[in-house]
Amino acid sequence: MNQSHILIVEDERDIAVAIEAYLSNQGYKVSIAGNGIEALEIVESTVIDLAIVDVMMPKMDGITFTMKLRENYHFPVIMLSAKSEEVDQIMGLNMGADDYVTKPFRPLELLARINSQLRRYKRFSTIKQEENHHLMTIGGLEMNTETKEFTVDEIPVKLTPIEYKILNLLMKHPGRVFPAEEIYERIWNENAVNTDTIMVHIRNIREKIEINPKNPKYLKVVWGVGYKIEKQ
Repeated sequence: MNQSHILIVEDERDIAVAIEAYLSNQGYKVSIAGNGIEALEIVESTVIDLAIVDVMMPKMDGITFTMKLRENYHFPVIMLSAKSEEVDQIMGLNMGADDYVTKPFRPLELLARINSQLRRYKRFSTIKQEENHHLMTIGGLEMNTETKEFTVDEIPVKLTPIEYKILNLLMKHPGRVFPAEEIYERIWNENAVNTDTIMVHIRNIREKIEINPKNPKYLKVVWGVGYKIEKQ
Protein backbone atom coordinates (compact mmCIF):
# COMPACT_ATOMS: atom_id res chain seq x y z
CA MET A 1 0.00 0.00 0.00
CA ASN A 2 1.19 3.53 -0.82
CA GLN A 3 2.03 5.32 2.41
CA SER A 4 2.26 8.83 0.93
CA HIS A 5 -0.04 11.42 2.52
CA ILE A 6 -1.78 13.78 0.10
CA LEU A 7 -3.51 17.01 1.11
CA ILE A 8 -6.44 18.17 -1.04
CA VAL A 9 -7.09 21.92 -0.72
CA GLU A 10 -10.40 22.50 -2.48
CA ASP A 11 -13.49 24.52 -1.50
CA GLU A 12 -15.83 22.57 -3.80
CA ARG A 13 -16.70 19.65 -1.54
CA ASP A 14 -17.93 17.35 -4.30
CA ILE A 15 -14.63 17.66 -6.19
CA ALA A 16 -12.55 17.18 -3.02
CA VAL A 17 -14.50 14.07 -1.99
CA ALA A 18 -14.26 12.60 -5.50
CA ILE A 19 -10.48 13.08 -5.57
CA GLU A 20 -10.20 11.67 -2.05
CA ALA A 21 -12.15 8.54 -2.98
CA TYR A 22 -10.05 7.93 -6.09
CA LEU A 23 -6.72 8.42 -4.29
CA SER A 24 -7.81 6.35 -1.29
CA ASN A 25 -8.59 3.49 -3.67
CA GLN A 26 -5.03 3.83 -4.96
CA GLY A 27 -3.71 3.36 -1.44
CA TYR A 28 -2.90 6.99 -0.58
CA LYS A 29 -3.64 8.54 2.79
CA VAL A 30 -5.71 11.69 2.17
CA SER A 31 -6.66 14.83 4.11
CA ILE A 32 -9.01 17.60 2.93
CA ALA A 33 -9.00 21.33 3.63
CA GLY A 34 -11.59 23.83 2.35
CA ASN A 35 -9.21 26.78 2.09
CA GLY A 36 -5.60 27.81 2.55
CA ILE A 37 -5.94 28.64 6.24
CA GLU A 38 -7.29 25.19 7.08
CA ALA A 39 -4.58 23.66 4.89
CA LEU A 40 -1.74 25.42 6.73
CA GLU A 41 -3.09 24.13 10.04
CA ILE A 42 -3.01 20.57 8.69
CA VAL A 43 0.50 21.00 7.27
CA GLU A 44 1.80 22.25 10.61
CA SER A 45 0.45 19.24 12.48
CA THR A 46 0.81 16.42 9.93
CA VAL A 47 3.52 15.09 7.63
CA ILE A 48 2.33 15.82 4.08
CA ASP A 49 4.03 14.43 0.96
CA LEU A 50 2.09 16.32 -1.73
CA ALA A 51 -0.69 18.90 -1.95
CA ILE A 52 -3.35 19.31 -4.63
CA VAL A 53 -4.41 22.94 -4.43
CA ASP A 54 -7.30 24.78 -6.06
CA VAL A 55 -6.46 28.33 -7.15
CA MET A 56 -9.77 30.04 -6.35
CA MET A 57 -10.85 29.58 -2.72
CA PRO A 58 -12.37 31.75 0.04
CA LYS A 59 -10.39 33.09 3.04
CA MET A 60 -7.03 32.17 1.51
CA ASP A 61 -6.62 31.28 -2.17
CA GLY A 62 -4.27 28.69 -3.60
CA ILE A 63 -1.61 31.17 -4.74
CA THR A 64 -1.34 32.75 -1.28
CA PHE A 65 -1.34 29.35 0.40
CA THR A 66 1.50 28.13 -1.83
CA MET A 67 3.56 31.26 -1.17
CA LYS A 68 3.19 30.79 2.59
CA LEU A 69 3.83 27.06 2.30
CA ARG A 70 7.13 27.63 0.50
CA GLU A 71 8.47 29.63 3.44
CA ASN A 72 8.99 26.37 5.34
CA TYR A 73 7.98 23.34 3.24
CA HIS A 74 9.24 21.86 -0.02
CA PHE A 75 6.91 18.97 -0.87
CA PRO A 76 5.29 19.06 -4.33
CA VAL A 77 2.23 21.20 -5.07
CA ILE A 78 -0.10 20.48 -7.99
CA MET A 79 -2.47 23.36 -8.71
CA LEU A 80 -6.03 22.93 -9.97
CA SER A 81 -8.00 25.61 -11.76
CA ALA A 82 -10.95 25.97 -14.11
CA LYS A 83 -8.93 28.63 -15.88
CA SER A 84 -6.81 27.49 -18.78
CA GLU A 85 -5.11 30.81 -19.61
CA GLU A 86 -1.34 30.53 -19.78
CA VAL A 87 -0.87 33.54 -17.47
CA ASP A 88 -2.61 31.72 -14.57
CA GLN A 89 -0.44 28.67 -15.05
CA ILE A 90 2.72 30.79 -15.09
CA MET A 91 1.65 32.65 -11.94
CA GLY A 92 1.02 29.41 -10.08
CA LEU A 93 4.36 27.92 -11.09
CA ASN A 94 6.21 31.13 -10.23
CA MET A 95 4.70 31.16 -6.76
CA GLY A 96 6.07 27.70 -5.98
CA ALA A 97 3.76 25.14 -7.58
CA ASP A 98 5.40 22.16 -9.27
CA ASP A 99 2.66 21.29 -11.74
CA TYR A 100 -0.68 22.57 -13.03
CA VAL A 101 -3.84 20.66 -13.97
CA THR A 102 -6.83 22.34 -15.59
CA LYS A 103 -10.40 21.41 -14.66
CA PRO A 104 -12.10 19.29 -15.82
CA PHE A 105 -9.39 16.64 -15.67
CA ARG A 106 -9.27 12.89 -16.01
CA PRO A 107 -8.49 11.00 -12.78
CA LEU A 108 -5.79 8.98 -14.55
CA GLU A 109 -4.06 12.18 -15.66
CA LEU A 110 -4.08 13.56 -12.12
CA LEU A 111 -2.78 10.26 -10.75
CA ALA A 112 0.05 10.24 -13.29
CA ARG A 113 1.05 13.78 -12.30
CA ILE A 114 0.93 12.84 -8.60
CA ASN A 115 3.08 9.74 -9.06
CA SER A 116 5.60 11.65 -11.15
CA GLN A 117 5.96 14.44 -8.59
CA LEU A 118 6.25 12.02 -5.68
CA ARG A 119 8.97 10.01 -7.42
CA ARG A 120 10.93 13.18 -8.12
CA TYR A 121 10.47 14.52 -4.59
CA LYS A 122 11.47 11.28 -2.89
CA ARG A 123 14.52 10.92 -5.12
CA PHE A 124 15.54 14.51 -4.31
CA SER A 125 14.94 13.96 -0.57
CA THR A 126 17.11 10.84 -0.58
CA ILE A 127 19.95 12.71 -2.28
CA LYS A 128 19.69 15.59 0.21
CA GLN A 129 19.72 13.18 3.15
CA GLU A 130 22.85 11.54 1.80
CA GLU A 131 24.51 14.91 1.31
CA ASN A 132 23.52 16.27 4.73
CA HIS A 133 23.89 13.24 7.01
CA HIS A 134 27.02 14.85 8.48
CA LEU A 135 25.28 18.14 9.33
CA MET A 136 23.64 18.90 12.67
CA THR A 137 21.51 22.04 12.85
CA ILE A 138 19.77 23.50 15.90
CA GLY A 139 18.42 26.99 15.40
CA GLY A 140 21.36 29.07 14.18
CA LEU A 141 23.92 26.47 15.26
CA GLU A 142 25.35 24.20 12.58
CA MET A 143 28.03 21.55 13.07
CA ASN A 144 29.64 19.66 10.21
CA THR A 145 30.92 16.39 11.66
CA GLU A 146 32.83 15.62 8.45
CA THR A 147 34.83 18.85 8.17
CA LYS A 148 34.67 19.64 11.93
CA GLU A 149 33.43 23.14 11.06
CA PHE A 150 31.02 24.98 13.33
CA THR A 151 28.96 28.10 12.57
CA VAL A 152 26.57 30.35 14.46
CA ASP A 153 24.09 32.13 12.17
CA GLU A 154 26.40 31.12 9.26
CA ILE A 155 29.40 32.83 10.92
CA PRO A 156 32.38 30.46 11.46
CA VAL A 157 33.32 29.91 15.10
CA LYS A 158 36.63 28.36 16.11
CA LEU A 159 36.33 25.72 18.83
CA THR A 160 39.02 23.85 20.71
CA PRO A 161 38.95 20.05 20.31
CA ILE A 162 37.36 19.64 23.76
CA GLU A 163 34.76 22.35 23.12
CA TYR A 164 33.89 20.66 19.82
CA LYS A 165 33.43 17.27 21.52
CA ILE A 166 31.20 18.74 24.22
CA LEU A 167 29.02 20.59 21.71
CA ASN A 168 28.88 17.52 19.49
CA LEU A 169 27.59 15.45 22.40
CA LEU A 170 24.96 18.01 23.45
CA MET A 171 23.77 18.76 19.90
CA LYS A 172 23.24 15.05 19.18
CA HIS A 173 20.70 14.99 22.02
CA PRO A 174 18.90 18.37 22.05
CA GLY A 175 16.82 18.88 25.17
CA ARG A 176 18.53 16.12 27.13
CA VAL A 177 20.28 17.21 30.32
CA PHE A 178 23.79 15.78 30.79
CA PRO A 179 25.31 15.78 34.29
CA ALA A 180 28.85 17.17 34.37
CA GLU A 181 30.12 13.74 35.44
CA GLU A 182 28.63 12.07 32.35
CA ILE A 183 30.04 14.73 30.03
CA TYR A 184 33.49 14.27 31.58
CA GLU A 185 33.40 10.49 31.28
CA ARG A 186 32.18 10.59 27.66
CA ILE A 187 34.78 13.14 26.56
CA TRP A 188 37.83 11.89 28.48
CA ASN A 189 36.84 8.21 28.65
CA GLU A 190 37.74 7.97 32.32
CA ASN A 191 35.96 8.22 35.65
CA ALA A 192 35.06 11.75 36.70
CA VAL A 193 37.05 12.94 39.68
CA ASN A 194 36.93 16.72 39.36
CA THR A 195 34.30 18.16 37.00
CA ASP A 196 35.24 21.83 37.48
CA THR A 197 36.91 21.71 34.08
CA ILE A 198 33.50 21.05 32.48
CA MET A 199 32.13 24.27 33.96
CA VAL A 200 35.09 26.19 32.51
CA HIS A 201 34.60 24.69 29.05
CA ILE A 202 30.86 25.38 29.16
CA ARG A 203 31.55 29.01 30.03
CA ASN A 204 34.03 29.33 27.16
CA ILE A 205 31.59 27.74 24.70
CA ARG A 206 28.88 30.17 25.75
CA GLU A 207 31.19 33.11 25.12
CA LYS A 208 31.63 31.86 21.56
CA ILE A 209 28.08 30.85 20.59
CA GLU A 210 25.75 33.10 22.59
CA ILE A 211 24.83 36.71 21.81
CA ASN A 212 24.36 37.25 25.54
CA PRO A 213 26.24 34.56 27.50
CA LYS A 214 24.51 35.63 30.73
CA ASN A 215 21.12 34.96 29.14
CA PRO A 216 21.91 32.03 26.82
CA LYS A 217 19.61 30.95 24.02
CA TYR A 218 21.21 27.58 23.32
CA LEU A 219 23.51 26.26 26.05
CA LYS A 220 21.48 26.08 29.25
CA VAL A 221 22.26 25.06 32.82
CA VAL A 222 19.70 23.00 34.70
CA TRP A 223 20.76 23.83 38.22
CA GLY A 224 21.71 20.84 40.30
CA VAL A 225 21.38 18.52 37.31
CA GLY A 226 23.64 19.45 34.40
CA TYR A 227 23.81 21.05 30.95
CA LYS A 228 21.80 20.85 27.73
CA ILE A 229 21.39 22.36 24.28
CA GLU A 230 17.88 23.80 24.16
CA LYS A 231 15.59 22.54 21.41
CA GLN A 232 14.73 25.30 18.93
